[in-house]
Amino acid sequence: MKWIRQNIVSILCSVFLLFLFTQISGISQVLTSFIERQPTTVTNEKSSYVKTDSFHFVKSLPALIPLSKKDLKNIFYTIVNKGWNDVTFYCPNEYHDCIRDMKEFSQDQDLLTHINNYVHPFHSFSNIKTTLSEAGEITIHVEYLYSTEMIQQIEEKVKEIIANEIDVNDSYYEQIKAFHDYIINHTKYDISRNEQGASSYQSYLAYGPLFEGYATCNGYTDVMAIFLSKLNLPNYKIATTPDKNDSEKEGHVWNAVYLDEEWLHLDLTWDDPVSKDGKDYLQHKYFLVDNEELKEADSGQIEITEHLFKSNIYLEFK
Repeated sequence: MKWIRQNIVSILCSVFLLFLFTQISGISQVLTSFIERQPTTVTNEKSSYVKTDSFHFVKSLPALIPLSKKDLKNIFYTIVNKGWNDVTFYCPNEYHDCIRDMKEFSQDQDLLTHINNYVHPFHSFSNIKTTLSEAGEITIHVEYLYSTEMIQQIEEKVKEIIANEIDVNDSYYEQIKAFHDYIINHTKYDISRNEQGASSYQSYLAYGPLFEGYATCNGYTDVMAIFLSKLNLPNYKIATTPDKNDSEKEGHVWNAVYLDEEWLHLDLTWDDPVSKDGKDYLQHKYFLVDNEELKEADSGQIEITEHLFKSNIYLEFK
């Protein structure tokens, strides 16, 4: 019996050592990841709306390892551009101010708004929650503006408009013009949302102009950005955010597109003016214009100031 017990003990020890050996590699990886603070990600499946264009202000990073404020900005862009929902990454030991910089960055709503303008509209976020630990762990949770159901509806509608209203054999200029004119001819500016802050229409999304016939500048800009991306043209949205020191200055957003080796402005909101006589008007005053043409369009009896954008952010127009 003693011999049997000794054998059983030996077998159990062997099994335990075998189990430990098979697990040691995984344990080692976890410990190494923790010590080196390598990034880990928890994401959705790969999105078809990821932008691969290069911009001066932001760029996608191959790894989420911050070493500076610039890296933190690009990490935020990378996460939102790829449509990820939950991401965890770590501050390296050599980046001593990482947590402090991250706190400041996550509270800078203006900067986050500008970063949001560089992604595809379907990846625009409605809310970002950042959780920080003193150990250097950073977790970001992103909530997006467009639901999967709404994206499908918008995609089908845009395809329908392209099939019925756009001649794909035309130049990009003519195709953009045809889409520009279609949206304006089927849309009114949502005065209620602008003046009262509330509306029965989803005019701040591309859904508004496509299905309800009403839009604010956000809705006009999103629907055009979706179409420009269909043409595979580099584009983003330009925003002027409200001035905290000037209550009369309002925010505005419009499109920027790279066409014929030049970055140009495109503003459907101002090409669909709200008239005093109640009639619908279609203009091309803000259609594919450069910086000088934009300034000229804004000048007149009443000078328009909504297009005074930050050239240190939208660097393609500097």
